[in-house]
Amino acid sequence: MDGVPIKAILFDLDNTLIETNRATQFAMQKTYEFLKSSLELDDDVISKICDKFKQKLHHEKFDPSAGRSIDEVRTGHWEDSIKESVDSCSTPSLAAQCYDLWKKSRLELIRLSPEISSLLKQFRKKYKLLLLTNGHSQTQKEKVEAAACEGFFDKIVVGGDYAEQKPHPSIFRLCFDLLQVEAQDCIMVGDSLDTDIQGGFNAHVRATVWINSAGDAVPVGSVTPDYTLSTVLDLEDILAQLN
Repeated sequence: MDGVPIKAILFDLDNTLIETNRATQFAMQKTYEFLKSSLELDDDVISKICDKFKQKLHHEKFDPSAGRSIDEVRTGHWEDSIKESVDSCSTPSLAAQCYDLWKKSRLELIRLSPEISSLLKQFRKKYKLLLLTNGHSQTQKEKVEAAACEGFFDKIVVGGDYAEQKPHPSIFRLCFDLLQVEAQDCIMVGDSLDTDIQGGFNAHVRATVWINSAGDAVPVGSVTPDYTLSTVLDLEDILAQLN
């Protein structure tokens, strides 16, 4: 379908439109400083606590049917991280304070930059825009709200609301239906080869655009994106080629 104008753009959220990694690093630093002042321990022990929390967050598998909220689960990550690092420390209230500070500090930096906001406004005049983000529903919706994304998109789809998330084709088909477009009318833009780019290929979109801000090489055996950009701000150039 080369030559057919692009009608819709599907955007990922984290580290595509917002700097989630930077916000998380900021939140970890704030919590590190809080723990250091609260426990009066040396830097190595505080770093150990923070590293354990990051590992638990990275490997987190949240099950809503288990009866615990995502906030309770992540407070538990802090409690376990402290207990595993400081044998004599009583941690429930301290863990709750850590999580509250970490979460609030992270959301403080979850913002659309003025440049990205302007770009989305420009694109909205020409294309249908949909935000497609993986993750737990509450967590992702809090980011969407913090970044004030609602006014920039025709539709917002949070993967945690559905049985399958990116890269599964079903959630892409849902997006196409919501926008009333076909797969070949769309491009998928995101920073993850495994979810955004692989998902775009699985769904047979017109083109995939990998946002590779770190300048990494495509790993051997990974899906190869149609286009690679260091920033979403250069997307207009790709659209000009496709149209």
